[in-house]
Amino acid sequence: MVRRALIRVRWAAIGCCLVASGCAHQRESTAPPFKPVTTVVELMESVIAHAAEVYWESVQITVDETGEHDRSPQTDEEWESVWAAALTIAESGNLLMMPPRALDDGAWMQFARSLIEAGVEAAAAAQAHDTERVFAAGEQVYNACLGCHTRYIPQ
Repeated sequence: MVRRALIRVRWAAIGCCLVASGCAHQRESTAPPFKPVTTVVELMESVIAHAAEVYWESVQITVDETGEHDRSPQTDEEWESVWAAALTIAESGNLLMMPPRALDDGAWMQFARSLIEAGVEAAAAAQAHDTERVFAAGEQVYNACLGCHTRYIPQ
């Protein structure tokens, strides 16, 4: 009888250990699989600003004393660079939504979604090799950035 009691205690202990290890494993698996390594400012300065500059500089119309000068990608490689910059802009919206970067669940998330949408349109314009669409999409990107900066970086 004592022996049966000891066996029950052992099985109960084993059961508790299994349950406890299952709970610990469950807690570990609920942690996000990503690890943000930059602040919002670092992300803006290192990734987003560089991609935006590549995109905005890809299609330009300059007027000076010698006349009007158009600049646009000429080769497939140049168009691919514009497309890649646009995709970087789009994906950056997702990066801005990740904790701990997301400052709130309201306007911040909407601005981040606007950046994604503008980036997706910018990529489609570049993929189509459409300079007018690239120029217009550049304005959408600018407006998404400006709206967020106006709200979250007051001067």
